Amino acid sequence: MKIIKKLIIAIGMITGALITSCQKLDVAPKNIFTSDVIFNSQAGIQSFLATIYQDLPIEDFKYVPSANDGAESPAGFEHGGNDWQEFYNEAACTGEEVGPWSGMDIGTGFGFWPYGDIRNVNIMIAELPKHVADLTQTGVDQLLGEAHFLRAYYYFGLAKRYGGVPIITVAQDPGAPLATLQVHRDKEQAVWDFIAAELDLGYKMMPATSDAGRANKYVAAALKSRAMLYAACVAKYGSVNYVDGEARASGAVGIPASAATGYFQAAYDAAKLLDGVYSLYNATPGDKVQNYVDLFLKPNSPENIFIKQYSIANNTAHSWDDTMSPRYFTANALTRSYPTLDLVNLWGTLPITNSDGTPTRYDNRAQLMQQLEPRLQATIYFPGATLRGLTFDMQRGIYPSFSGTAAAEVAKPANSRSYILASSTSTLYQGVQVIGFTGPWTGDDELTRTGFYVRKYIDYTRLQATVNLNTSVQPWIDLRYAEVLLNRAEAAVELGNTSDALTDINLIRDRAGATLYSSIDLTKVRTERCMELAFENQYYWDLKRWRTADVVLDKAHFKGLMPYYVFDENKFIFLAEPELFNREYTFPKQDYYEPLPGGEIANNPNLLPNNPGY
Repeated sequence: MKIIKKLIIAIGMITGALITSCQKLDVAPKNIFTSDVIFNSQAGIQSFLATIYQDLPIEDFKYVPSANDGAESPAGFEHGGNDWQEFYNEAACTGEEVGPWSGMDIGTGFGFWPYGDIRNVNIMIAELPKHVADLTQTGVDQLLGEAHFLRAYYYFGLAKRYGGVPIITVAQDPGAPLATLQVHRDKEQAVWDFIAAELDLGYKMMPATSDAGRANKYVAAALKSRAMLYAACVAKYGSVNYVDGEARASGAVGIPASAATGYFQAAYDAAKLLDGVYSLYNATPGDKVQNYVDLFLKPNSPENIFIKQYSIANNTAHSWDDTMSPRYFTANALTRSYPTLDLVNLWGTLPITNSDGTPTRYDNRAQLMQQLEPRLQATIYFPGATLRGLTFDMQRGIYPSFSGTAAAEVAKPANSRSYILASSTSTLYQGVQVIGFTGPWTGDDELTRTGFYVRKYIDYTRLQATVNLNTSVQPWIDLRYAEVLLNRAEAAVELGNTSDALTDINLIRDRAGATLYSSIDLTKVRTERCMELAFENQYYWDLKRWRTADVVLDKAHFKGLMPYYVFDENKFIFLAEPELFNREYTFPKQDYYEPLPGGEIANNPNLLPNNPGY
C-alpha cells in the first residue's frame, strides 16, 4: 500500500539490513534474510522479535509520528521531546502543552497503519512450527503465544483508532492478483473479538514469567482487560453517541449495545487472572509521597507487568527528565507539558480562598502543597517543592498590596490589575524578584504556563549537570497492576458488582494516602482512574471510549494556579486563572474515530467507506 521501511535483524554477526519495498498491506519485501537463518535458533528469533517489539504502539516517553511514512512509530535518538504526549495532553485536563500541535484538530491522528509489522508476525506464526527440531515443541508453542500477543497489540492500536480494519492472519503473496490483495475492512466487532481470541491464545501458550520487556501470559491478560474495556464502552456508549454514516450502517464502526455486557465481563475476568501474581508497590508505606514517586523509577517493582526499556549505549534513551523540567533544574531543557489546575482539582478544590472569597495568605509557597494528598504531591511539582537541591519558585508577579476577593481580581482586565509583572527573571521590585526562575511566564518555552510541572517519572537522583536530551533511561511502565485494578473496578461497576469495585479502588487509595471510600459509583471509579493514571497517556483514550470527549472538550479552556507575592504583607497568595495562553479546545463527535489514511485508500479503494464525517 505504501513504502515501508523496516530494519530486519539477523542472527550471529549479521547486524541487519534496511529494506525498502512496495507493499500491499503486508506483502513481503524481497531481499530479507531467509526463514532458516532467522527461525532456527532462539538468538535469531530474539533479534527478529526486537523490531516487532520496538514498533508496538506503546505510547511511551518517545512516541511520535514517524517522519518517514506517516505512521506512528517510536522517535529517533535525535528527538528530544514527546510530541505524542503533547498531542494527547493538549486536549485533556492532564496537561497543557506548548508544542507544535496548538490549534490542530486533535482527532485526525497520524495515519497509523502497521501492516508491515503484522506481516512479520504472520510470517513468524507460519514459520515457527517448521523449526520444532531446533526449538523444541515447548519452545515453539511459547513463541507462538508471544506472536499472538504481539499481533493482538497491533490490532488493538488499529481498532481504537479506526474501528473495523482488515484482519489478515496469513502473509499475502506478492504475486497474487491485485483483486485478492485489495481486501475489505472487517466489522469493528469482529476486530475486537479477534483481539480477544489472540490474547486468549497468548495467555494459554506463553509461560508465567519472562524477561523484562517481553510478554508472558499475565501481560496478555492485562492487555485483554484494557482492550475489552474499550470494546465494552464502544458498545455501550458508542451506541448512543456517534456520527451516522455508511461505515456505521455496515458495521465497520460501532458495536451493538447488546454486546457490552459480554465485553465488560471479559475485561473483569481477564483482570482477575492477575490476582496474587502482582501487587501494588508499597516499599516505603511510612512515606507515601516518596513511595509513589519511587513506584515509577523501580524496574523490578512487583506492580510492573510490562515495561519498555531504554539505553544510552543502544541509542534508545529518552528525554523525560529534560523536557518535563525547566532549565533551572537541568543542563539544558525545553519544558513540553504542564499540568492544569483542572487536573489538580480532581483531588478536591485547593484551599486557596477563605470563606469570604479573599485569597488565603501563606507564609511560603510550600505551605499549600503540604496539605494535599501524597499521591498528588508525587504526581505534580507544586510551588515550593524541591528537586536536585533547588526550589520550584513559581511566582507570576508581585502585588504591592492586595485587597478584595480572588474572583473579583481575576475578573478585572489585565491592564486594570494592580500587580507588577516582568519580562525577565532578572527584574526586581524593591529588591524582590518579580517572576520565579520557574515561571509562570509566556516569554520562554522552558517555563510553565499553568503554575505546575510534571513530577511522575522524574528521576530525582540525577545530578543537574547530567540531565540533558536523550540521557534518561527509566523504563516506561506500559501495564501495571494499579491499571488492572482500575479496569476491574470499572468493569465491576458496569456489571453491578459494586462490592468488588469498592475493594479494588480502596486498595489504590490506601497506597495513595487518600481517604478510603465507604461507597462507590462509576463517577468515582472514572475520577480515580484520571488521578492514578495521570501523565500515562491513557486519559485521551478514556475520553474517547466513554464518549465524553465532545462534552469535556466543548469549547474548553483550562486553568492554572498563579502564585503571587504580596509585598506589604510578606505573604503569598494563589489565584485560579486561565492558563497563560488561554487556548480553546474542541472535539467534534466524528473524532471518536480517525479517518483511514488517505494513501491506503488510494491504493486500496476496497477499504471504503471511510469513517463517518470524513
